[in-house]
Amino acid sequence: MGGAKLEESEIRPVVERFYDRVRADEALGPVFGAAVHDWDDHHARLADFWSSVMLTSGRYKGNPVALHLRHADALTPAAFARWLTLWAQTTDEMLPHAVAQAMQAKAARIAESLQLAIQYRRTAA
Repeated sequence: MGGAKLEESEIRPVVERFYDRVRADEALGPVFGAAVHDWDDHHARLADFWSSVMLTSGRYKGNPVALHLRHADALTPAAFARWLTLWAQTTDEMLPHAVAQAMQAKAARIAESLQLAIQYRRTAA
């Protein structure tokens, strides 16, 4: 693994291990199982997403808010909290501390943004 900065080569293994945990999780497994039909494609997209977020690579071309709004009913605050817990466990195990902390902070901000978008949709409906 790299030093104090995230290496591109570290992203996909983190994504894959994380989503292995998500799929096995009692609470999140059914949510993601219903939403994701091609896990290899999902891993590739999420690796691109995290590359764009953390390394400003610009590889991710998508709209995460629109994708998550499709599954808004299943995306409860508890689901987001569990997602963040599994993300923290995975990044802590696989990455240098400073990198793991940076990715966890980004994930928390992303989760907050997605939850706000979902809440806005619910109150606007």
